[in-house]
Amino acid sequence: MRLVAALLLVAGLSACGGQERDAGTIAGPGRAPEVVAAVEAGRTSGEADVATLAGGTRARAPRQILFGDLHVHTTYSTDAFFFSLPITGGEGAHPPADACDFARYCSGLDFFALTDHAVSLTPEQWAAEKESLRQCQARAGDPGDPDLVALAGFEWTQVGPTPETHWGHKNVIFRELADEALPARPINSLSDELATAARDARDRIGVGTAILTLVDPLGWREYADFRWYLDRLTSLPRCERGVDTRELPPDCVENAPEPTVLFEKLEQWGFDSLVIPHGTTWGIYSPPGTQLDKQLSREQHDPGRQSLIEVMSGHGNSEEYRSYRAVFPGPDGAPLCPEPREDFLPCCWRAGELMRARCGDRPAAECEALVEDAKRYALEAGIAPHLVFPDTRAEDWLDCDECRDCFKPAHGYRPAGSAQYALALSRPDPADPDGKPLRFRWSFIASSDNHTARPGTGYKQFARRGVMTDATGARSAFYDRLLRWSQERRHRDWDPSRPNRLEDVGARFIGADAERVTSFLYPGGLAAVHAEGRSREAVWSALASGQVYGTSGPRILLWFDLLNGPAGAASMGSRVSLAEAPRFEVRAVGAFVQQPGCPQESLSALSPERLEQLCRGECDHPSDVRHPIGAIEVVRIRPQRTPDEPLDDLIEDPWRRFPCEPDPGGCVARFEDPDFAAAGRDAVYYVRALQEPTPAVNGANLRTEFDAEANALRTRPCYGDFRTSPDDDCLAPVQERAWSSPIFVDRAR
Repeated sequence: MRLVAALLLVAGLSACGGQERDAGTIAGPGRAPEVVAAVEAGRTSGEADVATLAGGTRARAPRQILFGDLHVHTTYSTDAFFFSLPITGGEGAHPPADACDFARYCSGLDFFALTDHAVSLTPEQWAAEKESLRQCQARAGDPGDPDLVALAGFEWTQVGPTPETHWGHKNVIFRELADEALPARPINSLSDELATAARDARDRIGVGTAILTLVDPLGWREYADFRWYLDRLTSLPRCERGVDTRELPPDCVENAPEPTVLFEKLEQWGFDSLVIPHGTTWGIYSPPGTQLDKQLSREQHDPGRQSLIEVMSGHGNSEEYRSYRAVFPGPDGAPLCPEPREDFLPCCWRAGELMRARCGDRPAAECEALVEDAKRYALEAGIAPHLVFPDTRAEDWLDCDECRDCFKPAHGYRPAGSAQYALALSRPDPADPDGKPLRFRWSFIASSDNHTARPGTGYKQFARRGVMTDATGARSAFYDRLLRWSQERRHRDWDPSRPNRLEDVGARFIGADAERVTSFLYPGGLAAVHAEGRSREAVWSALASGQVYGTSGPRILLWFDLLNGPAGAASMGSRVSLAEAPRFEVRAVGAFVQQPGCPQESLSALSPERLEQLCRGECDHPSDVRHPIGAIEVVRIRPQRTPDEPLDDLIEDPWRRFPCEPDPGGCVARFEDPDFAAAGRDAVYYVRALQEPTPAVNGANLRTEFDAEANALRTRPCYGDFRTSPDDDCLAPVQERAWSSPIFVDRAR
């Protein structure tokens, strides 16, 4: 009788149906001009202090440093919606309006962009999101001197099952907010096969949400809305291929399966836009063996639009190159499992060791054959080697495929997707009139990739679980068993020969790695611009010209200049040609030490309930004391002369290191490259400013313990579910940092 009653309850709740989520209501007004002026005064005083250390000189005309976040999701993104559901311990909906209030009064940003997944946005949501951003901007005061600049965009989220078909994720940002200056539709990356599979899965989605309602009837409204949302997405008509984007109907789903198609469509619209690759080292979705090489072509890379790369987000660092790989190509082209090194344990190798431990009394030859099978199956599984043993837990895989010595690394690190690897690549370019090679000449930013409409989460290291990071998970052992049952069911049906089936795509994202990834989620980074003012035009001009840098969250002030450029001093992001040794100057000032709570302007602008909902009672609240800069590191990269030149010796990290005195006034370093002229080759230089060590969320990642020979013995993952207390922020000391954009110094030809 109880089962019958439960089924009747589910049927009754399901009959009520779901509904569209609105964009929410912005609660706070614009910040007062005197509040903004006080923030700017703090940055100006930092510049004055470090100028004193530099002997009172200034390399170039001063600009304002502004901080923002160009990578923010609301629950208009499918993954954000799912992780907001009760089964994952989510908080519920976070609509676009939350981002505006959070940026103003929690994180105190100067600019931000919404970048919900294009594949997740219905026409109604795209329209509502643009209108919410316009409402946010309307409260900003004088357009020539606003307190906040709101930008519209979307994420082109491409995932390929093999390195050859994988292009990765890119945020597309637009300069203006008016309807006539924005695309009628976001442009997604779904292949025909996946789009068809999504439609075919509607009935299974309905069954899944019914099961969720059965096991959690109090959350029926959330599950019903989620079902309605997915039904709406899968019912939209697809746009006709090969038709100019301006001639398509506004309510169809527009696809660009490769970057070249995306760039073509953006060119057809003709709007000012930026395309920003991100997550280029993330193993959570990048197949082993993925490299950026194939994207360095006139077809797949648009240097005019794709001039920035995100080197850090709440999903980790994508800056650093390492020589190890998770897989190597064999003589016949088949993937080979590499042996472990002191600094790297391949997951395919770990799969073999797990099999060895299960051999029991089997003969040695039979056991070794099973070990080799396990390695091969792990390689075939791509991003989901854990599917070889679906009964394993995260601890069983130790720290396989992770970077052991990277700063806040991305999970399952893919070194050949790193920014350093990209800057070292070079290809002949017959189309260039001067005979210069084709290269990625990217400037660096960082952002958050937050999925709860919270731009700029890195101002304080707190509220790890589902608030300041994306770490979420089953709220109890019962829900954990339900999710694992779903994983095992998908595993039984998993077919590596059909990588585009919806079930197989889902299977690759569920299981042990989904558990381990929560130890690699952080409060996000920030994008910083050197701008000539606070206006939209000034912010956009700085972004488009590469006058930018990134931080891991703190508001570190950073200047990096070439002193002897052909036209005088040249700032970060510049491209110059020289015949003599380049000379550089770096200035860095640490971020203000944070005070607890929120400043008075936040307490006055938002209700206590709104502050608690969005900020958890903690805002950007700087004191007048700064963290000292501990060191300045210089990275030199000498791009390839030929496409087959090995990269390992071309990336020098660090090339120079300058320890800094513990002076809150900042640190200054000057250096030159005496080898440049004699080497006769181009070079790329950028710097990192490292603060003194401070506690950081997931600063020790899996908290791996090693033996004397550097073999991993055990891990203590920082879970996003019930197994780690929501009050445990898994803090460990790190040196927060800022990355300058590179200065590209070509040899004078």
